[in-house]
Amino acid sequence: MVLLAAAVCNRTGKAIISRQFVEMTRSRIEGLLAAFPKLMGTGKQHTFVETESVRYVYQPLEKLYVLLITTKASNILEDLETLRLFAKVLPEYCRNMEESDIVDQAFSLIFAFDEIVALGYRENVNLAQIRTFTEMDSHEEKVFQALRLTQEKEAKDQMKKKAKEITQRNREMVKSGRNPGFNSGGGFGGSSYRSERSPVIDSGSSVDTPKPSYNKPSKPVPSGPSRALKLGSKKKDVDTFVGQLQSEGEKVADSSKSLSTPAAKTSTPATNQEAVHLVVEEKISLTAGRDGGLQNLEVHGILRLRINEEKAGLIQIAVNNNDDKGIQLQTHPNVDKKAFAQSSIVSLKNPERPFPVGQDIGVLKWRFQTQDEALMPLSINCWPNDNGEVNIEYELEQDNMELEDVLINIPCPSGVGAPVINECDGEHHFDSHKKVLQWRLPFIDASNKSGTMEFTINGHPEDFFPVTVSFVSKRSYCDIAASSVQIQDSGEPVKFSSEVVFVVDKYEIV
Repeated sequence: MVLLAAAVCNRTGKAIISRQFVEMTRSRIEGLLAAFPKLMGTGKQHTFVETESVRYVYQPLEKLYVLLITTKASNILEDLETLRLFAKVLPEYCRNMEESDIVDQAFSLIFAFDEIVALGYRENVNLAQIRTFTEMDSHEEKVFQALRLTQEKEAKDQMKKKAKEITQRNREMVKSGRNPGFNSGGGFGGSSYRSERSPVIDSGSSVDTPKPSYNKPSKPVPSGPSRALKLGSKKKDVDTFVGQLQSEGEKVADSSKSLSTPAAKTSTPATNQEAVHLVVEEKISLTAGRDGGLQNLEVHGILRLRINEEKAGLIQIAVNNNDDKGIQLQTHPNVDKKAFAQSSIVSLKNPERPFPVGQDIGVLKWRFQTQDEALMPLSINCWPNDNGEVNIEYELEQDNMELEDVLINIPCPSGVGAPVINECDGEHHFDSHKKVLQWRLPFIDASNKSGTMEFTINGHPEDFFPVTVSFVSKRSYCDIAASSVQIQDSGEPVKFSSEVVFVVDKYEIV
């Protein structure tokens, strides 16, 4: 079949949107669409109508028509099948099927039309595939976001640890009879001056409320903070500065948040990559039932290789595969499959073509799928009662796993207010806009493999599902890692760096 154009028009033939798949002038397509309502008066057909040159295949949708313009030589059965797919796409983007909705979603509809037809010929796609292609979900973006969250979490932990050490040091100084405020800047002079100036700042409005622009040059306002930050280059001056911030209550939290970004950059630098850098990436997709039982668990993994020095282009990688679950492995076409099958060595099939420098190359992929409930990384049990009490618990099923930044989202009914938390292991936050109760657990391993949360809210048991989970881990689920890297011909060892990223693609209890 050759599809000339696809359009959505009203009863008078006015084109709302039109997508041409072959070379066609604007006047030509406007003339064809304007002639369509006049041909409808024949009453001979209710699905298509023909002229001397083209065929109109159409389907009424309330006040609109979904219209395909094809050649007369095209297969009418294929035309009708394509028309039905176009008609299914429209409600995905336009709820009311009004002209205004079509205009608002014009670009989205055109992108969807392009997934159905390419250069006048029908693509073998269904509605779910069209939705996936147009969303353009990026696994690399999810990995980047997971890494960034992990770095921020490590920076916050280090900041809390440092603040705890500062507080403990100040307490020891007070017990020994020394004043922490006189412990920096040459004894009495520097610290005494700052301690005298800080009450002046706290009593004014410069800290609590923004000052007008004409007051900015005033020396008393910035003198306290500027001196504190300047003297903060010395460790003991930081003790006094943090002590003053702690005395201000909520201002301590604001100051720590403002310093979180620089701390993340300095405390968790990017991975120092050697001549060869290896990355193990895994993502899990899991669906489990609310009454128990695993509906599906699927893990996709890939071993990526990056050569940073040209001399390391011709290498072989020894892979340590400790998996006992029965995963399916697949090597890159340029990798020697026989060598990998015999000794788990990833090496080039053609030694005359080394690995390219400065590119991320996937050399090994694996896949694992099961319905065995014992192989779940984390099990979630949610027990809502009719009286409004909800108990939810987690349990780490794999003792060798270490999960970071665990976030459990429990949907809540709308119109009944926020839930009342009776008991919670970890942190909790209620998103009033999304009506979701978020249960946060910074770290889960074998030492704290289970935890519970109990809250009260009016609602039915069905209101609290599906429960969704997200986390990251620096340990591989399938237990695959690179043990050594060598030059392929000489066997000379090569320095390499490696990292593991295990993230969630979908984790639902429905």
